[in-house]
Amino acid sequence: MKSLVRLRAQARGFSFLPKQPVRSLLSGKHASKIRGRGLDFEELRHYRIGDDIRTIDWKATNRTGKPQVRVYTEERERPVLLIVDQRISMFFGSKVKMKSVVAAELAALVAWRVLDAPDRVGGIIFNDNEIQTIRPERSQRNLMRLFGEIVRLNQALGRQGSNSPENNQLNAALTRAERLCSHDFLIILLSDFSGWNSESVKRIRRLARHNDVIASLVFDPLEKDLPSNRKFVASDGSKQIEVAPNLEHLAARFSKSFSTRSEAIESKLNRYGVPVIPIHTVTSAAAQVRQAIGKLESFR
Repeated sequence: MKSLVRLRAQARGFSFLPKQPVRSLLSGKHASKIRGRGLDFEELRHYRIGDDIRTIDWKATNRTGKPQVRVYTEERERPVLLIVDQRISMFFGSKVKMKSVVAAELAALVAWRVLDAPDRVGGIIFNDNEIQTIRPERSQRNLMRLFGEIVRLNQALGRQGSNSPENNQLNAALTRAERLCSHDFLIILLSDFSGWNSESVKRIRRLARHNDVIASLVFDPLEKDLPSNRKFVASDGSKQIEVAPNLEHLAARFSKSFSTRSEAIESKLNRYGVPVIPIHTVTSAAAQVRQAIGKLESFR
């Protein structure tokens, strides 16, 4: 929990607003899908670190002697829902971190960014056995509840072993999101997309009709490129297996399988205006998000 709380300091330099750098994954054809702020004036409030300086009301600032910003209706009424995958397939990491840990850190980074905006944030956290829902609220107390559920399911992975039911929890979590999100939500899916199928695409498409959806494909470099020059041992915590990647060109076939799968996910989701951000387990999640979305110092 403490590690997720400390990530607040790193939740800077990225935005989900429509104006993005040219190289951002949210620019171009995706820019029109990411809804911006409304123009209906709501209130004045004190300036907070990270606020867009263009929203500063200089007359009010001069009058009060303290920086004041203009708040618009949509800024106060845009809920964000995080869908966080903590299934056994996420309990894997070859070098630095498990995929489950990276997904948790991504959720924390986004949640802090949203709360500091300020907007409402909540989440659907799921593993192979249960799905927990934290409804979006604009409060740090609610954020701690969200972090608590993420940590609880994350810690359960070590005790869960390799026994998981056959039901597709990814689709069940997406169904839960459909019931919760009526319209104008920002939905961020953090998953390795294990077990995804045509039903998953259908549910994401329905979510994207009236909401903004962003998908983050969390992966470990070993899933993309097996070392072809040496043997290694893989384990699920209870059993081990020795892998020889040079056996019948296993490494090449493994790499092709990963590329085909990830490209299919991106292609199908892009068709419905859903950008896919690949995030790996080796370098800082915050740095990868800033690089993918684009560093916007003048935005939230």
